[in-house]
Amino acid sequence: MNQAVSLVCTVRDEAANIEALLASMLAQTRLPDEIVVNDCLSRDATPALVRAYAAREPRIRLVTGGHNIASGRNNAVQAAHGPLIACTDAGLTLDPGWLAALVAPLEAGSADLVGGFFQPAPQNLFELTLGAVNYRDLAEIEPTSFMPFGNAMAFRKELWAQVGGFPTWLSHCEDLVFDQEAERQGFRRVFAPEAVVNFRPRSSLRAFARQYYLYARGDGMAGLWAQRHAARYVAYVGGAALVAGAVRWPWLRLPVAMVFAVGAAGYTKGPYRRLWQRLRGQPLGARAHALALVPLIRLVGDVAKMVGYPVGRWQRRGKFAAGASA
Repeated sequence: MNQAVSLVCTVRDEAANIEALLASMLAQTRLPDEIVVNDCLSRDATPALVRAYAAREPRIRLVTGGHNIASGRNNAVQAAHGPLIACTDAGLTLDPGWLAALVAPLEAGSADLVGGFFQPAPQNLFELTLGAVNYRDLAEIEPTSFMPFGNAMAFRKELWAQVGGFPTWLSHCEDLVFDQEAERQGFRRVFAPEAVVNFRPRSSLRAFARQYYLYARGDGMAGLWAQRHAARYVAYVGGAALVAGAVRWPWLRLPVAMVFAVGAAGYTKGPYRRLWQRLRGQPLGARAHALALVPLIRLVGDVAKMVGYPVGRWQRRGKFAAGASA
């Protein structure tokens, strides 16, 4: 039985892409009963563009409030009327069947929280390469462990209220903390692979490094994936120690080179496999350039994470220390 669905998103300075997102919302095979767009302190024409759409399409409402994506999303959910909430973000577009696939488990009563899939929509060779390195193919997703992201998730509004909404003290990773709290409280979660959103990867190494720095800082602030980040530090410190040993003792150079070759092959196997498939039809020179970028992208991403994570941990420590003394 169909229930009313509110599609919500929060935006800030998205004039360059908000119209593409709204158009994809209105092209859904299952139209939302309402679209609630929360503007969070935009300094460009984003609110005016949303109002222009709203003047032509009564499903769309513009609300304002919040200081980050979590608080903005909470404000949008609070303003929504439907018992079912679908969430997405600016900077992407939705496949026509996205909403229907995303809310189907909720309406069937088989889930309380649903996550969709997101795939790269690159516009140049660098973005294609970055997408292949950092984003898994659908076949690589383990449905039972997949955590919904804020750009493609749906849930019952009562779940949102019971878990306390998205944590507003986080500027990143707020969706994963939301998922974890829902899981802790016993809510049922499923993966909807047919609910696909398309996004453009970062267009430069600088933008990519900043993105991963912020993600890792969010992990540190939220206290997420400590073992995963620790393993990265151990690997790089160990690698540096091996290099230092090889410089000092020449007999170690061949064994160290073999260790690095095996490690690099294992670390880049998945990205190279995905990239090779996505490079079909590209000229030979473009393929060679893309393949050469893979180790650099991996290195830049790892360094950005190793810088960002301790910053987040420090901020987390300060936040909870301040809370304890308040």
